[in-house]
Amino acid sequence: MKPYIVCHMLCSVDGRIQTEHWPYKSFPAYESTGRQEEADAWLCGRITMQQHFAAPLPTLASAGKTMQRIDYVANAGARSFAVAIDAHGKLGWDRPEIDGDHVITVLTEQVPDAYLAYLQQQGVSYIFGGRQQLNFSIALEKLNRLFNIQKIKLEGGGAINGAFHAEGLIDAYSILYFPIADGTSSPTVLDTDKKAAQLPAVPLRLIHLEQLEDGIIWARYEVVK
Repeated sequence: MKPYIVCHMLCSVDGRIQTEHWPYKSFPAYESTGRQEEADAWLCGRITMQQHFAAPLPTLASAGKTMQRIDYVANAGARSFAVAIDAHGKLGWDRPEIDGDHVITVLTEQVPDAYLAYLQQQGVSYIFGGRQQLNFSIALEKLNRLFNIQKIKLEGGGAINGAFHAEGLIDAYSILYFPIADGTSSPTVLDTDKKAAQLPAVPLRLIHLEQLEDGIIWARYEVVK
């Protein structure tokens, strides 16, 4: 069974999501609206995790043994989870949680033995989503089965969101339109390298529209199946 996936993002009116050059330092509405989704887990790609949450990866000693490519559940009973997409094992972790959310990494079987041993030492859970490339459908089924995750907030970046969209895995969108016109070529809510003919143009149904403080518009959509 696949968890329900809601893509929760803040963007400019032209869909850009890189906020570092915007004249604002914090976005409290993003966190407050995200909590209203009442998800069991939130999920980000490696770049987003590396920028905001992960620690530097130390030099790893040899594992000393061959590590089996078996999913590792360090804390199945956690109340909430942070899921990191890290196909090649590049993220470092100095603790097994982010603000109380237990960390689960999604890997390919190509990661080194030493990295798997490192994650176990840090108390970080991991699952395998494929041998050489990630299959997100497989990963989502495992997140539901092994950790009882029923609903996930998908929070980017644009490439991860685009990959989920391309596979038809997103069930809903929660978009905060910030009153700024960006105009750069920075990442968007959905980015993919697939050609237009290969991508589904998914119709949406508006289920909530609200004006928040500072001129932010919060729009929630369900994917029309």
